[in-house]
Amino acid sequence: MSYKAGIVAAITELKDRTGSSSIAIKKHMQANLPADKKWMNATFLAALKKAVADGDLVQTKNSYKLSADFKKKAAKGAKKAAPKKKAAPKKKAAPKKKSAPKKKAAPKKKSAPKKKA
Repeated sequence: MSYKAGIVAAITELKDRTGSSSIAIKKHMQANLPADKKWMNATFLAALKKAVADGDLVQTKNSYKLSADFKKKAAKGAKKAAPKKKAAPKKKAAPKKKSAPKKKAAPKKKSAPKKKA
């Protein structure tokens, strides 16, 4: 997950009316960070600034909110993705192989009678 996606997820999950502070966003992302990833503060701050510059986030005082345009884009993306799902084509069952008929065991030959000593 990218830092931008994590920031957007944090803001939507925190649901603050006035927006979420960068500290709250950071704590939320660190709590949900996979164990194999290392936290990069500089990358986080750069992602925040870039999202504001791109118009995806709106900064008010020390808080960040999702912009109205970004919410519309996200809603359209979710609606477009849903109808694309089609039923997977059903595979025909493989024909069963006929088992080879079992061979009858050859009758045992009677051995010559043993002589007593």
